[in-house]
Amino acid sequence: MSLFDSIKGSLGGVLGEAAASALPGIIERVVPGGLEGLLLKLQQSGLGAQVNSWLGRGPNEPITAEDVNRVLGDQHVRDIAAKLGIPADQVAALISQLLPAAVDKASPEGKLHTPAA
Repeated sequence: MSLFDSIKGSLGGVLGEAAASALPGIIERVVPGGLEGLLLKLQQSGLGAQVNSWLGRGPNEPITAEDVNRVLGDQHVRDIAAKLGIPADQVAALISQLLPAAVDKASPEGKLHTPAA
């Protein structure tokens, strides 16, 4: 089962830890620069405090679906929607919910560990 299939399966029920774990792999395949590239774009867009909270040991600060849409842009949102098999208007909300925990989990020592290609 692919990472995309895992996420699609998670969407049918509660969005859990498995979905958050798979998100970095999806981002690696869709967003230039992968997860690191997305985090850099978020930081450059004024969301550095949120990104730092995900990498740090404290509570994870949230981001909004609007933030995700603004940073990713329409094409990347559509690409992710196509990979997940969900409507594009649901992608940003999904990412805004999962990204903080996914980054937190992928950075146990405060440094991002990206999925193997």
